[in-house]
Amino acid sequence: MTFVHRKNRVAPGDVLTIREAADLLGVSLPTLRRWDEAMKFKARRHPINGYRLYGRADVMRLKKSIERGAA
Repeated sequence: MTFVHRKNRVAPGDVLTIREAADLLGVSLPTLRRWDEAMKFKARRHPINGYRLYGRADVMRLKKSIERGAA
C-alpha cells in the first residue's frame, strides 16, 4: 500500500500530541497552550475533536533552537 501525500496532510507518525511535544521540548502542557494562544508556537487542530497537534519537524526545529539558546 502506498501512502499518498495530499495538500495539508501529513503522515500519522509526523504528528505529535500536546503531551508528546511537551515531553520532547521539556516544557509543561500549560506552557505549550500559552505559546499557542500567544501565537509563539501555533498548534494545528484535530478536525474532529479540536485537540492541539504539532508537526514533528516543527517541534524538532524548536527543540534545536531552545538547545542553542541554552548553550
